[in-house]
Amino acid sequence: MRYGVMVGPERGRYGTKVERMVADARWAEEAGMHSIWVPQVPDDFDALTAVAVLGASTSRVEIGTAVVPVQPRHPVALAQQALSVQAVCQGRLTLGLGVSHHWIIEEMLGLPYERPVATMRAYLDVLDQALQGPGTVEVENDLFHVHQPLAITDVAPTPVMIAALGPKMLELAGARTDGTILWLADERAIGTHVVPAITRAAEAAGRPAPRVQAGVPVCLCGDDEVDVAVARANRVLSEATVSPNYQKLLDLGDAQNVGDILAAGSEAAIEKRLQSFADAGTTDISFRVVPIGADRDELLASSRRTREFLASLVAAA
Repeated sequence: MRYGVMVGPERGRYGTKVERMVADARWAEEAGMHSIWVPQVPDDFDALTAVAVLGASTSRVEIGTAVVPVQPRHPVALAQQALSVQAVCQGRLTLGLGVSHHWIIEEMLGLPYERPVATMRAYLDVLDQALQGPGTVEVENDLFHVHQPLAITDVAPTPVMIAALGPKMLELAGARTDGTILWLADERAIGTHVVPAITRAAEAAGRPAPRVQAGVPVCLCGDDEVDVAVARANRVLSEATVSPNYQKLLDLGDAQNVGDILAAGSEAAIEKRLQSFADAGTTDISFRVVPIGADRDELLASSRRTREFLASLVAAA
């Protein structure tokens, strides 16, 4: 099992966002985390820009996007940005991509949200060539007519993972990418739906076993505080549950909301929950620390306790 942590600008305190991201990334590297994942929040920092900042501030840890929506960016522009960031990261970037959700693409950006699997497949046609290193990208498909030279970096290839929830997208992920990045997927959804579908597709394409990364909120707390932690997770992380894509994924598992996926309680309780993700076929877990407390000092203390415990897990792995 590979352990990673979600790092992002968070909301508020605009003047210290970069400072906090860098501090979080340096902690993750010093704690021995295998990876750092930066989400693309609709109203906040650009994820690839953040990865460039974090790549320049670290030296060992893998840094990935989780995930960049493809529709707002031409694939050549996305490839240019990713390759530039890869040069900063010196080979440590993993490009996580997704087709996002209708409420972001249509309602916020005013772009069509149509044929998401075909859209991702067309993007991969371009990125497959562009991320291999210097050369000319020659692609003619239903969406793109590209004849573009690229000579940004010879650090190649750049690994690609996609957010794959439904069977067709999982088939594409297994056949064409290094794996999938999941959110709101519990153990049953992973074990009975995600892993079988993506593994079959990878085997049929003659590709290595795919990575299956699960985003898991975590809170180290007393047994009598678990309900508080669940309520906080539902309050601060529930935005994505309005998406029909995530609702369908939840229907495939036992969880009804993000709080049901939270690993909370004692050290033993959290370890048992994380082991259940491993048993389901998860290869990577990306932790999202969920602190609890009545004020800022208590929240910071809770976050620190959870982080110290996660660092001990990585050290023992």
